[in-house]
Amino acid sequence: MTRPQKRAAFVALDALVILVAFGVSVLLTAPGRIAMMDAAPVALVLVTSGIILGWILGLTRMKLDAFEMRGPGRTAAYAAGLGLLSFTVAPNTLPALPVGAHVDFTLLVLVLSVGWRIALRYAIRQVYLHGADSVRVLIYGAGATGQQLVAALRHHDAIRPVAFIDDNPTLQSQVIAGLRVHAASSIPKLVAEKRVSRVVLAMPSMSQPAMARIRLQLRNIGCEAHALPSFAALVGENALRAEAGPVCIQKLLGRNRLEKELPGVIDAYAGRRILISGAGGSIGAELCRQLAACDPECVVLVDHSELALYTIHKELRDLAPEMTVVPLLQSVLNERAMLNAMLTHRIDVVLHAAAYKHLPLVEDNVIAGLENNVLGTKALADAARQAGVDRFILVSSDKAVRPTNVMGASKRLAELTVQDLASRPSRTRFAMVRFGNVLGSSGSVIPLFEEQIARGGPVTLTDLNVTRYFMTISEAARLVLLTGSFARGGDVFVLDMGAPVPIRKIAEQMIEGAGHTVRTEDAPDGDIEIRVTGLRRGEKLHEELLISSDMLTTPHPKILRAQEVCLSEFEVANALRDLRQAIDTLDEDAARAVIARWVESADAGRIAKQSV
Repeated sequence: MTRPQKRAAFVALDALVILVAFGVSVLLTAPGRIAMMDAAPVALVLVTSGIILGWILGLTRMKLDAFEMRGPGRTAAYAAGLGLLSFTVAPNTLPALPVGAHVDFTLLVLVLSVGWRIALRYAIRQVYLHGADSVRVLIYGAGATGQQLVAALRHHDAIRPVAFIDDNPTLQSQVIAGLRVHAASSIPKLVAEKRVSRVVLAMPSMSQPAMARIRLQLRNIGCEAHALPSFAALVGENALRAEAGPVCIQKLLGRNRLEKELPGVIDAYAGRRILISGAGGSIGAELCRQLAACDPECVVLVDHSELALYTIHKELRDLAPEMTVVPLLQSVLNERAMLNAMLTHRIDVVLHAAAYKHLPLVEDNVIAGLENNVLGTKALADAARQAGVDRFILVSSDKAVRPTNVMGASKRLAELTVQDLASRPSRTRFAMVRFGNVLGSSGSVIPLFEEQIARGGPVTLTDLNVTRYFMTISEAARLVLLTGSFARGGDVFVLDMGAPVPIRKIAEQMIEGAGHTVRTEDAPDGDIEIRVTGLRRGEKLHEELLISSDMLTTPHPKILRAQEVCLSEFEVANALRDLRQAIDTLDEDAARAVIARWVESADAGRIAKQSV
C-alpha cells in the first residue's frame, strides 16, 4: 500500500472505532431508551471531529513501529477530547443519555484505538518475520545491555532475537524481556533447533581474552560471534576507550623504514620483459606490484599454486590493465617449460622467489624441500643461461648463513649453485639477495601472533632470548629489484637491517597494541600470557646475515655486497649429482649427508641426523 492508502485505512479504522465505542456506550447505559437512528447525528459529529482531531494529533500519520513510544499518550488525549465533545453535544440531541455513557465512550475509544494499532503492528511483524529470511540471533548475556539490545531489535524486521544465554545459574530458565534464558551448554542445541546464525556477546564487563575464547568456541560450532559494548559506555560520562591501533612498524623494526631511502628502480625495468617465479607468494606478489609501476613491456608470472597464480594475475590486471601479464601454471623444476617460456616471451630479467621456506615443514619433508629449493633453482638458472637472459636474481635468506636446518641448508646450496653459474662465461649476470624475516609474509610470526591474540592467548614464543632481523615486504621487494640493477655477476647482496629485534619485544608490543596487558608472574591479572615452547628442530637462537666479515660497498650505502668463498664447478657438480641420486631414491639420510658435507653449517652433525 502507498502511504496515502495507509492513512486512509487508519482514518477508516478510527472512524469505525468511534462508531463502535459510541454505540456500545449507548447500549450499556441506556438500553431500550434511545434509538440508534436518534444517536446517528451525534455519532456523525463525533466521527468527523475524531478524524480532524486524529490528524491534528498525528495519530493517522504515525507509523505503527513508532506507536509504542509516542502513541498511547496522544491516543489518551484523543479519547479525552472526543469524550468531552460527546458530553457537550449529546445533551441537546439525546437528553436521556446518562453522564456515564460519555465516560464509557472515552474509555472504549482509548482501549480500542490503542488495541487495533498494537494488534495490527504485531500481525504485520509476524508476517515479516516468518515471510522474510531474517537473521536469528542468540543474546549472550541477560543483563542490562542484553535487555536493551532485545528492546532495540524488536523494531528491526531483519534481525530476530530468539533466546538469552547466560552463565548465571539464577537466571537460567527464567523469561526476561520475553525471551527464555538458557545455559551456555545449550548453544549447540539452540543453534540447530532455532536456526541461529549469529551470537551477540552483550557482556561489556567481560575481559577481552575471555570474550575471545567464547568467540572461538562459537566459531567452532558454526556461529558468527559479535561483541557489543554497553550502551552507557557509548554515551556515558567517562571518555570512550580509544580503539587499539596497529603496532607501529618502526617500533618492530627498531629503525625507520627504508622505502624512502632506497632509490627508485623504474628506469632499470621500464620496457623490460620479466619472469617472476613464485609470483603468488608474499615476496613474489609484492615484486609484481612494484614492477607494475615500472612500466615493463611484459611480466610472466610462474607459480605451481593455481589459487595463488589466479589471485596475483587478477590483481595485476586490475592494477595495470595496459601491462602484458602472462600467467604460467608450472613448477620451476620443469626446465624445458621454463626455457620455452623465456624464449617465447624473450625474457630479459628473471626474479627467482619460488621456494619452500617454512622451517618445520621442510624439516619434516626433506626430499621435497631440497628438490624444490636446490634443483628448482638449478633448473631455472640453467634455463636462464641457455635463453641468454640478461639478469638472474635469486631471493635467499639469512637462514642460509651457517644453517642448522634443512631449509637454510637448501637455500645455501641454491646460492652455491648460482655462484657456480656466475663464475662461468655467460651473457647472464647471476646475483643473490639475502635478507631476514619479512614482516607479514606467510608463516612469519606477525600473523601467528595476531591469530593467537585474537583467540585470547597464549602467545607462544620458542625462547625468551630469540632475536631475528626483520624487514617489511615492500623493503624486501625493493631490495630484490635494486640488486637486479646493481648486479655484476656472482654477487651476494645484503641490506643494512639495523640491530636484530627480540621476538619477545614484538610479542609484548603486539599484545599491548591490541589493547591488552601481558600476564606475568609480577602481573598475574594480565590479559594474555607469553608461553615459552622451546626452540624447534634446527632453529637458531640468533640469525646471521654474513658468512664472512668481508664487505664491499654498492652505489647505495644501505646495500652491501658480501665477499664469500664458494665451491668449485667440480664440487658443485658432485654435490648436485649426489643430491639428485638421493632425491630419485627418496633417501632422506643420503640427502642430509649431501648438505652436511657441502654446506658450511653451525652444526653439520645435526643436519645429517634425521631427527633429534
